Amino acid sequence: AWVKQDFDAAFEDVDVLASPTMPVPPFELGESLDDPLQMYLADANTVPVNLANLPAISVPAGETDEGPVGLQLVGPAFGEATIIRAGSALA
Repeated sequence: AWVKQDFDAAFEDVDVLASPTMPVPPFELGESLDDPLQMYLADANTVPVNLANLPAISVPAGETDEGPVGLQLVGPAFGEATIIRAGSALA
């Protein structure tokens, strides 16, 4: 409930929240299986959104030397249309 309250407070001032989809560069194929803790930590930006039961979308946001980067857009409850419009604007 506290996680949802924090998101609700943020949505009083904005329509969409943006964050990296993952806080670390993407894993090489098969690499994540060697380090379960690192694999778990890779979900640190997506888990709170799921706990708050909010809609989110991940869209491509470019490349680094280590691989592609995703941008996560989070909307308020029932804000699916808003995040889809925002994601489409970035494509």
